[in-house]
Amino acid sequence: MDTLTMLLMILAMAGVTYVIRMIPFVFFRKKIKSVYLRSLLYYIPYAVLSAMTFPFIIYCTGNVITATVGTAVALVASLTKRSLIIVAVLACVAVLIAEYAFLIF
Repeated sequence: MDTLTMLLMILAMAGVTYVIRMIPFVFFRKKIKSVYLRSLLYYIPYAVLSAMTFPFIIYCTGNVITATVGTAVALVASLTKRSLIIVAVLACVAVLIAEYAFLIF
């Protein structure tokens, strides 16, 4: 990849990022008073993040069952108000134990 192509790609990505961040300021000049619209805009980032990461969570280990075990452990740990690092560590340990269990049996 030559330098010009790389610079054009960086400029295109910067332009797209700027346009996405600028659109709300152009269309929503006043404070949004609709409770429904405010709640919709509040939850959109969480929904998009979930939609992007959940398929990867299921297929990241190469075995759907061990990934499901890790996901279940992470959900239970997060519902019991554990910190993010504890949730991640518990999910990884659960997947590791499930992988070893599949190797043994």
